[in-house]
Amino acid sequence: MTSPLDALTRKPARATDRAALDELLDQAKVGTLSTVVDGLPWSVPMLFARDGDDILLHGSTGAGALRHVATGAPVAFTVFVMDGLVIADTLFDHSANYRSAVVRGVLEPVDDAKSALDVLSDKLIPGRVAEVRETTRRELAATVALRLPIVDGQWIAKARTGGPGTESGDWTGVVPMRTVYDEPITYSNGTVPDSVRAMVNGM
Repeated sequence: MTSPLDALTRKPARATDRAALDELLDQAKVGTLSTVVDGLPWSVPMLFARDGDDILLHGSTGAGALRHVATGAPVAFTVFVMDGLVIADTLFDHSANYRSAVVRGVLEPVDDAKSALDVLSDKLIPGRVAEVRETTRRELAATVALRLPIVDGQWIAKARTGGPGTESGDWTGVVPMRTVYDEPITYSNGTVPDSVRAMVNGM
């Protein structure tokens, strides 16, 4: 029997492929991890990074809900990027251009937590790992590193592009949206690290 979670039931033409999923996961930096704890829904936004066929997550070993999902509770991880506001001539036809994904599965502990944290850190700020000291054993002991495998049949990605779906004699269009970095705000001595400067400059 096919689960209603396995495919889009509304506007199935908006479904995208694995390459589009990977592109979305590589661009976005925050997703929402959701599960059920003691019969109640639980969701938390988390920094993440894709590493091949895995989504890497990390958090404190003291987080009870994170320990819960680390023991095999089923989860859903959602990611959303808004690319533009679609302006129509009626409120009903206003929309948004976006890319989104839901990846379902079970989180697994990462065998090499240090390497996973290095990968995650360098995905978020490329080059930063080489600029800082090694993570200590105490810091690693206080951190749980998890991976969510991206398995065929357990993810859905979709996107909307283009303008309003109706023709009009009045002005309609799209207002593009994007994420940019502003000039760093300094809280200590020294110069801005190369990794941060490159990120701000879009290199």
